[in-house]
Amino acid sequence: MSRNQVKNRAPAPIQISAEQIIRESADRQEKHRLDPIVKVHDAEEYQSHLRDRRKHFEDNIRYRRDHIGNWVKYARFEEDNKEFERARSVFERSLEVDHRSSELWIRYTQFEMRNEFINHARNIFDRAVQILPRVDQLWYKYVYMEEMVGDIPKCRAVWERWMKWLPDDNAWTSYARFETRCKQHGKAESVMRRYVNEFPSARSFLRFAKWAEFDLGNISLAREIFEACLTDLEPEEAYQARVFKQFSSFEERQGEHERARVIYKYAIKLLKLESSEAQNEKNEIDEPDYEKNKRAELYLAYIAFEKKYGDRQGIEGVILTKQRNEYKKRLDADEHDYDSWFEWAKLEAEHGNELEVRDVYEQAISKIPPSDQKEHWRRYIYLWIYYAVFEELNMKDLGRASQVYEACLSVIPHKKFSFAKIWVYAAKLYIRRKDLTTARKLMGKAIGLCGKEKIYTEYIEMELALGEIDRCRKLYEKYVTQMPYNCKAWCRYADLEKSVGESERCRAIYELAISREILDMPDMLWKGYIDFEIEEGESEKARELYNRLLDRTGHVKVWISYAQFEGSEIGKGSTTSRSIFEKAYNLLKEDGLKEERVLLLDAWRVFEKAKGDDSLITKVEAKMPRRIKKKRMRVDDNGQELGWEEVFDYHFPDDNDAASSNLKLLDMAAKWKKEQAQEEDEDSDLDSDDD
Repeated sequence: MSRNQVKNRAPAPIQISAEQIIRESADRQEKHRLDPIVKVHDAEEYQSHLRDRRKHFEDNIRYRRDHIGNWVKYARFEEDNKEFERARSVFERSLEVDHRSSELWIRYTQFEMRNEFINHARNIFDRAVQILPRVDQLWYKYVYMEEMVGDIPKCRAVWERWMKWLPDDNAWTSYARFETRCKQHGKAESVMRRYVNEFPSARSFLRFAKWAEFDLGNISLAREIFEACLTDLEPEEAYQARVFKQFSSFEERQGEHERARVIYKYAIKLLKLESSEAQNEKNEIDEPDYEKNKRAELYLAYIAFEKKYGDRQGIEGVILTKQRNEYKKRLDADEHDYDSWFEWAKLEAEHGNELEVRDVYEQAISKIPPSDQKEHWRRYIYLWIYYAVFEELNMKDLGRASQVYEACLSVIPHKKFSFAKIWVYAAKLYIRRKDLTTARKLMGKAIGLCGKEKIYTEYIEMELALGEIDRCRKLYEKYVTQMPYNCKAWCRYADLEKSVGESERCRAIYELAISREILDMPDMLWKGYIDFEIEEGESEKARELYNRLLDRTGHVKVWISYAQFEGSEIGKGSTTSRSIFEKAYNLLKEDGLKEERVLLLDAWRVFEKAKGDDSLITKVEAKMPRRIKKKRMRVDDNGQELGWEEVFDYHFPDDNDAASSNLKLLDMAAKWKKEQAQEEDEDSDLDSDDD
């Protein structure tokens, strides 16, 4: 089937389950046939049986001459029948077929050893190791046999023959352990020294040291070997993480904690496991993954060692270094992760390392955001602020803090955006340094480059705290000139004049402000103007302002405020307030503003409860509406229906529309139903009395 052709993935017409397949396979399985049992009655039958079996084996060998299993079975058959010469003949014939099969040689030697033909086995081993000298298993079997028979000199001779071929590490270690079992410690040590001379590597020295510690029990020799590893080998070979780890672990096992700590610190400093330089070197030099993992294990072992045997200062130093490395790793992945810079600087500040804190801040502020979008600069700017605060409060260096702010202002692209807080903080720092002239120049420059509302407010507060009223007026003039729509600016300007007793200037400022056509919060401006006139005791001017405001807007809150003003001590009295409430109610009724009428009636009722009698309160409550629930269809912008929704509507008693008529009819029906229920209750009470 071609690759582009789609396979038929439809289910088969006849489905077969796994259980059915297993059942059918069991039913179709043929019965196992056992070989017939041969009973031999005399020597002639025995020889006949042997001829048949040998013929069978010879046929198998003839069919598959290179199959080792046929030869081994044939030899085992002859061995079972005590035909040792024939068995040897079979093995010799098999070796002619494949003399480089180590398995065949081992089976041959096992046959000789099994039947206690030691010399034959020794001769076979000699032949095998001469043909296959690089097969370690043959040598291991050979020396094991010699050691088991107790012939130590011959066993040592075999070991020496093997060592001439320079086998792997395990062979040398096994030879040294053999000499240790023979109580020949000097010879064992000489074997291991030959081993490290033949293979001068960290692996051989570490094996030698491990053997000296655990097998020989010579601690001084093990320490000497570790030291020789660091001094005799090349630096690329000796300065590996596993060497330092095993050396320090050895000293730790011997109870030499100070020596172990010195080794750990030397290794960490040498391999630069605590500094960022190590990360750069790892990027430049491709280290194998094995060495990287070993270095990580070395550092973790040092942490565990300090937790077990170190003092509080040492443990905190280790934990601090671990946290530093975590921050460095996160910043290597993303150098613009400013949260990590904040946490790192805070970590250094908490442990009192002021130079490290300064270094961290210097590295952090050098990571300028790559884009010119203000959202990407917000966290970055706080790095400068924290840096300046650190220099001022911790280092007590106000000059350097000012330099930090100046450098920050030089980095910000003011033509695209700016940060008012930087200008303000820098100016306040100059004030704390008692350099008022520079602070004013800086704020003036901020107004030109930044021009934000916060710049004006902070500059004005600064001059006001210094008592410079004329400067505050000039600043407010620039403020309202640049932002004529800002009602807060006008109100603050007026409050300044009011605070110094300049009522006419304050009134002129308010008049100039309300004459503007575009204002962001005109209600705040009018309220401030009216409250000012009320505080001044100018009731006529306040009343005039209310009338001017009502000419512009008929908002219900203005009417309520006007009525409450007339009802106050400075107003004309309650009668005028009621007339204003009545007039506002009629105007809102004509405009069909039901919710506004409800707000007005609530305020009117509160007013009457405070200054009226019961009849006036009843008169107002008679105008209160009834809230009813209605349903209406929701419609989107395109005119499509979205479904029904519940809304609340108000029906006033003095409304003369169809809705109010229906409401009166419903009220009368509810009243009639209530009377009927009362009559039925009275009849039931009379019936119960008669009974």
